[in-house]
Amino acid sequence: MLGTNVIVLDPENEYKTLVDTVGGTYVNINLNSNEKINPFDLPRALKDAEAKPGDLLRGAIINLVGLMNLMLGKCTSSEESILEKAITTTYSLKGITYQDDDVTGKEIPIMRDLYSVLETMDGAKGLCERLEKYVTGVFAGVFSERTNIDLTDGLVVFSVRDLDDILRPVAMYMLLGYVWNVTRSSLKKRVLVVDEAWNVMQHEDSAKFLFGLVKRARKYGLGVTTITQDVEDFMTSSYGKAIVTNSSIQLLLKQSPASIDVLQNVFKLTDQEKYILLNASVGQGLFFAGSEHVGIQVLASYFEEKVITTNPNAPAK
Repeated sequence: MLGTNVIVLDPENEYKTLVDTVGGTYVNINLNSNEKINPFDLPRALKDAEAKPGDLLRGAIINLVGLMNLMLGKCTSSEESILEKAITTTYSLKGITYQDDDVTGKEIPIMRDLYSVLETMDGAKGLCERLEKYVTGVFAGVFSERTNIDLTDGLVVFSVRDLDDILRPVAMYMLLGYVWNVTRSSLKKRVLVVDEAWNVMQHEDSAKFLFGLVKRARKYGLGVTTITQDVEDFMTSSYGKAIVTNSSIQLLLKQSPASIDVLQNVFKLTDQEKYILLNASVGQGLFFAGSEHVGIQVLASYFEEKVITTNPNAPAK
């Protein structure tokens, strides 16, 4: 309503009713979907006067090596070195180099281009065998095509629920990369909501990527909101802890006894605040803004509850 674009990463299909109600675009990422995102994409035009030729490509290669660690399983240092050389070669064959990484008028490589380069390299046989399923095998539908979607104005929700558990963190990493590229391509007010963010934080490479995005987002007009129910997984990551403690606003709802001690240590909760979080009812919790801690109760109207509820026993909408 205020002219800010909202992008949601939705691992559980919880935002579909909201999109249907207020209008927006709902993109379901799965093995059979028509919507594709190419992880080799680069920003179309960088709004950063400090950037030098090659910075875009260098950042893309680092992010792609991180993506490969998720797709292929943690790579050894020698495998990462081979991947870095192969990705650099893949881009250079399309005319994208450290000396000239402007993508205007150039063809962006795709996953099978990288696979073809790896096939020619010594010591890359194991990488090829692990990458094959993403190029021609069972997972090829998601990761091996050119991007054919565009972030429209308004509300855009990306659902990854229908992906296998092993693919969900990979897809969320890739979607974060896509949103980050679009953000740096055109300066506009945007809000990114990463729901069930523990999916990202459970892997070091994706956690590091999200942390870097959060640190730099404001410079490009992007606000980031992370939501998680698995507090322990989020907080045990050094990147997750840094994201939470550096957020300008935090909201804690009811917590389990298993995670409350971790939260008490991170947020310096008093015993009374700890008691509130352990015994809170639905919608009750603590709202933190700067150094202020305030008890809060969120009340949804009848109409709002119909739109946002995730209770499987709720009456039909």
